[in-house]
Amino acid sequence: MERANFGSKIGAILAAAGSAVGLGNIWRFPYEAGNHGGAAFILIYLGCVCLLGLPIMIAEFTVGRRSKASTGKAYSILAPDTQWKWIGYLGVLAGALILGYYSVVAGWTLEYIVEALGNGFAGKGAEDFVASFQSFSQDPVRPLVWLVVFLLATHFIVVKGVKKGIERSAKILMPMLFILILILAVCSMTLPNAGKGLEFLLKPDFSKVDQDVFLGAMGQAFFSLSLGMGCLSTYASYFGSETKLGKTALSVGVIDTFVAILAGFIIFPAAFSVGIQPDAGPSLIFITLPNVFQQAFGAIPYLPMLFSVMFYVLLALAALTSTISMHEVVTAFLNEQFGLSRSKAAVIVTSFCMILGVASSLSLGIWSEYTLFGLGCFDFLDFLTAKIMLPLGGLLVAVFVAWYLKRSVSYDEVTNYGLQKAPYFPVYMFILKYIAPVAIAMIFINELGWI
Repeated sequence: MERANFGSKIGAILAAAGSAVGLGNIWRFPYEAGNHGGAAFILIYLGCVCLLGLPIMIAEFTVGRRSKASTGKAYSILAPDTQWKWIGYLGVLAGALILGYYSVVAGWTLEYIVEALGNGFAGKGAEDFVASFQSFSQDPVRPLVWLVVFLLATHFIVVKGVKKGIERSAKILMPMLFILILILAVCSMTLPNAGKGLEFLLKPDFSKVDQDVFLGAMGQAFFSLSLGMGCLSTYASYFGSETKLGKTALSVGVIDTFVAILAGFIIFPAAFSVGIQPDAGPSLIFITLPNVFQQAFGAIPYLPMLFSVMFYVLLALAALTSTISMHEVVTAFLNEQFGLSRSKAAVIVTSFCMILGVASSLSLGIWSEYTLFGLGCFDFLDFLTAKIMLPLGGLLVAVFVAWYLKRSVSYDEVTNYGLQKAPYFPVYMFILKYIAPVAIAMIFINELGWI
């Protein structure tokens, strides 16, 4: 049976970009920038994307397109009868585990869209938003309803297949995301005192630059681009022979960074305009920002409601493009490895992730006393995947492509068998061999708190 391919270059780029763009771009990036000197952090982050993110992305693309298989099977094809197959299995497992708890947070965005549509944020103060969020996130029923809705939406798109599901949704969702984020950024930058936020975002404060800033920027670049979980490798297996891996990686990197920085243009001016520092971490988007929107746009009737609705729709779209890619990693593996139809494989993945999602959601409330290594299910899955599995996966991908795979294979893929010029290839291989593994190892050690 002929393997499905993306129908166009723009479809391939938008699908891969959708995999990379997620909730982390919109809340984690501004939070990290806020904690690490604003513009100084952004400059270092851009350097890390170029020096670390893009080479690893091209390596994942190489594995996917060369093998023409999902990440779970790709390494068995490229390195038969070796232990390298475990890199693929690690990516599949990471995708499934992340989808399980990530869908909980994705579901929260739907609750906040509905609440914003009903003007439910009006008249609330800071303490009210804290109490409201805690009450909702610990509720044993409402978060589960939204979790199921979000996973079913993801399931529906994945079942449709590569062209009619993943590519078509990317061509719709990504432009919508761009339009929303541009509108929100323009509105935010016109607020009184917004200039202070823009100055923080654009004027580097190098006095705050230290080891933590570099490690934080490397970690953000790594996680923002969805490296190490097999999404990009699986999507690359659907690339046509004409797709330019280097150019596609650069396009994905630019889109991902564009969304992250524009999120800063939304959050910093709005927060500074009402005297709030945007360094609230995960609570930023569900506690701090609703309060900011009410204060910042409260002078004009219904504008806080409209701004809030658009913002949480933006979050939901960003989350959906990511959940689609994670679901596809596991679905494609089950489809290829065990010969299951796409629909049966998708049902298994959706069902498994619903069970994980239910456990993760309830661990924030009525199941909070049940822990593993002192962590509830939600926090344990987050720690296991973000701090261990993804850095380890990225490290192994770099080592595999740079040290095991024949250099001629990498060259053929990057140059489309000599049809495209790739003057950067020697530098790319040098980074992949010597710089990327060390940098990822440092992220890994830092995330575990060992340095």
